[in-house]
Amino acid sequence: MANTTCLAAARHAVLSAAGWDVEAQGLSGAPRVTVLAGDEAHITVYGALRLLGLGDASVIEVKSDGQGRMLPDALGEALAAREGPVIVCAQAGNVNTGAMDPLRDIVRVARSRPHVWVHVDGAFGLWAAASAKRRHLALGLEGCDSWATDAHKWLNVPYDSGIAFVRDAEAHRASMARSAAYLQKSTTDRDNYEWTPEFSRRERGFATYAALKSLGRSGVEALIDRCCDHALLFAELLSKAPGVRVVNEVVLNQVLVRFEPPGASAEEGDRWTREVIARVQRDGTCWLSGTVWRGRVLMRISVCNWSTTADDVRQSAAAILAAHC
Repeated sequence: MANTTCLAAARHAVLSAAGWDVEAQGLSGAPRVTVLAGDEAHITVYGALRLLGLGDASVIEVKSDGQGRMLPDALGEALAAREGPVIVCAQAGNVNTGAMDPLRDIVRVARSRPHVWVHVDGAFGLWAAASAKRRHLALGLEGCDSWATDAHKWLNVPYDSGIAFVRDAEAHRASMARSAAYLQKSTTDRDNYEWTPEFSRRERGFATYAALKSLGRSGVEALIDRCCDHALLFAELLSKAPGVRVVNEVVLNQVLVRFEPPGASAEEGDRWTREVIARVQRDGTCWLSGTVWRGRVLMRISVCNWSTTADDVRQSAAAILAAHC
């Protein structure tokens, strides 16, 4: 819903620039909105576009590199080939590799044309900006128009705690606000129902604020760095074993691992990787999942729990390697 909120504001802004009031007139007869997104955009972007009436067909996939980062030159070509309203959906933190789109270059390309909105799906990658060691990965964030992230990952608060940031407050409120005679304001304070898709909801902000208050800036930074360092330790320990290959550049907290017996075919490697994942899940030392990336079955390790220690990583890596034996 954070992506939905941001993209609703984007839809309002780009159609308004084209002379269309989408809140009043709907989408029937509206100028066609094109969404340029990397070919590894997260499914929640597509879910948001469906809710907003734009649909999967509005998306033109932009080629990415070997780690899933959108290629700026490919974005430029796609942008030059399109007329009318355009929204660019970039990504901070690929759900498989953890890779960050080159946001500074993406913004530069997008700004070569007026009224192009740049949204960032930063579910967990946006938090890299909180780390002095890793904020270089997020360079260019400040030039975008909207950002969505999750508090449930690194802040470890309940799952439905999405956070939407929109630079253009007028577009944000116009896309979300509704009015009724019985909704009488008693103060001039901001009323959150005017800024979100829901009228009534639990106080999600309380848990998020409590986590931030208890951690402070230094605590958040330490949490981000600790999880990313644990991911690097996983990669180091696992890649030393024969028949085990870490297939991604570990830049954040994601590790993709492939298990292949000697002389195994690609299909046999897929089957064995699935078996190793199942064995680890049955063992219970740690929990991790599988994924399919670039056509191959892989183990996906995502480190985001505040309580995970380096010793936990060593025990977990040992359990994973035992499952591979």
